[in-house]
Amino acid sequence: MPMHWRELLEASRPLLEQQGRLYRKTKNVLARKALAGEQVFTATADGKETKNTAQEGDYIVRNQTEAQEEYIVPGGKFAEKYEWIAEGEHDFDEFRSKGRIIALELTEKNLQELGLSEIFYFVAPWGEEMVAKIGDFLACPLDYSELYRIARKEFFETYRPYS
Repeated sequence: MPMHWRELLEASRPLLEQQGRLYRKTKNVLARKALAGEQVFTATADGKETKNTAQEGDYIVRNQTEAQEEYIVPGGKFAEKYEWIAEGEHDFDEFRSKGRIIALELTEKNLQELGLSEIFYFVAPWGEEMVAKIGDFLACPLDYSELYRIARKEFFETYRPYS
């Protein structure tokens, strides 16, 4: 059974606090209201990442990366994280990220310190398995309220250090 994200956060928090850096999402996203029960399979350039099922009020967010990965954000969190920029096509409007994250690169040393293999799975905040690989990033909001993976290629396509 994969580790729960809360366990992974507890184990990785000292590393996040010591070595993690502040980043901001610099690429705008496309988003639309989800249909309750709608399933989203998130795939990055290196393959399937996770899946999730939308609840009433959730949003489907599409990153403007080469992979155009989609994921679900709960309605309340969406309003906190994004601001509307412009109308888009096919029901997807453009939004700008308002927040920052703390992110830690999964180096060989960090993985060894955490007792994790180069490819591992954990149960994400939405209750589904999520893959993480050496070179990817573990990320969380500034309040450490959740933890998730951002694939390496997509991380560098969308995030920049915050200063």
